[in-house]
Amino acid sequence: MEKNHSADVVIVGGGIGGLTAALSLHAAGIEALVLESAREIRPLGVGINLQPAAVRELDELGLLDELAALGVPAVEQKFVNSSGRTLFAEARGTAAGYNWDLYSVHRGELQMMLRDAVVERLGPEALRTGVQVEGFEETADEVRIDAVDRSTGDRVTFTAGAMIGADGIHSTLRGLLHPDEGPLKWSGVTMWRGVAEAESFAPGNAVVIAVDGKKTGFVAYQISDAALKRGRTLINWVCLVPTGKPGPLGDDVSWNAPGKIEDFLPHYADWQFDWADLPELFAKSEQILEYPMVDRDPLPAWGRGRVTLLGDAAHPGYPAGANGGTQAIIDARVLAYHLAVESDVAKALAAYEADRAPATAAIVLANREVDRVGRNTSGSGTASGKDLEELTDSYDRTTGEAERLNNRASLTPPRVERG
Repeated sequence: MEKNHSADVVIVGGGIGGLTAALSLHAAGIEALVLESAREIRPLGVGINLQPAAVRELDELGLLDELAALGVPAVEQKFVNSSGRTLFAEARGTAAGYNWDLYSVHRGELQMMLRDAVVERLGPEALRTGVQVEGFEETADEVRIDAVDRSTGDRVTFTAGAMIGADGIHSTLRGLLHPDEGPLKWSGVTMWRGVAEAESFAPGNAVVIAVDGKKTGFVAYQISDAALKRGRTLINWVCLVPTGKPGPLGDDVSWNAPGKIEDFLPHYADWQFDWADLPELFAKSEQILEYPMVDRDPLPAWGRGRVTLLGDAAHPGYPAGANGGTQAIIDARVLAYHLAVESDVAKALAAYEADRAPATAAIVLANREVDRVGRNTSGSGTASGKDLEELTDSYDRTTGEAERLNNRASLTPPRVERG
């Protein structure tokens, strides 16, 4: 069995939150190691929206130019019905008074950007792929982490002062910390997602959210600055269709499976947009992925002692508020701050949870409300443009209005000096 002293902090998971945590800890002078179960980090996935709060944190990490070279700043969010009539629209990002833009970007390209920054700043040895963590044991002085090298099958042990579970919605670490929690909670909605290149996207730099009277939804926005510079546009789209009864996620529900157009296209047969031919958009997509829309109830505590959670491992929520990646980035920054200002690891992690757990729990519940109201909205539905305006105002108060974010103190911690 291979045994390593790994780092001050071991981060389990090389996604957006885990990589941002490594960069933030490094900037604070704290040694970090990322363990990723995938043998290779590749630019997989579809689109993601990064709210101004996350863009601020990437800016403070010196990554704003790299982000701007990838994504598209969204200036508006529009709710429309299935014929394209606008029900409600609001400015977003700098157009709404924030000091930072809202960026729409390909999730995989964002992850690769963060990976490259980790390798450049921390060194390639700070990111170890193909390592599956299976358990841990905490002592008074350290955490011993038991894992398997997936390439060789060898068992590996790491030791560190703290361990952070940033291993996503199917978190192994969360299961070890909360073994009796049970399955994910399914909303009853299935999502089909894809990315397609087109000649243009008539709504421009807007995030478009469409709904009909059957609680069927559709979301679209452009995600590539490079495509725009080629005179094209790369469109991320999402179809949301009620397909079952809400409840615990069963084994028969597909997750991240290849999607088939014929499974969801009939739900959009009567939809008419003057800016998109939906069957053509779907057909142009090289890959279609199918997901259940799920979340979990907020936990009373994320971790214990020297171990805690971050991002979707800590607070998975519906994508209705476009806040998952944003909250993972903020988690990472707050985590690094507390570990930098408090030498007692357990106290630092407790302070991190005290900062982040209530805020993210409120967002998980707010996302449920956004989904409930949003998919009850249409020209013939029960909600109205006024309902949507009140909903988005309430959501902004929950997640952080422009003035509050603009005036908030920096999360960049003092650098830890080591003798």
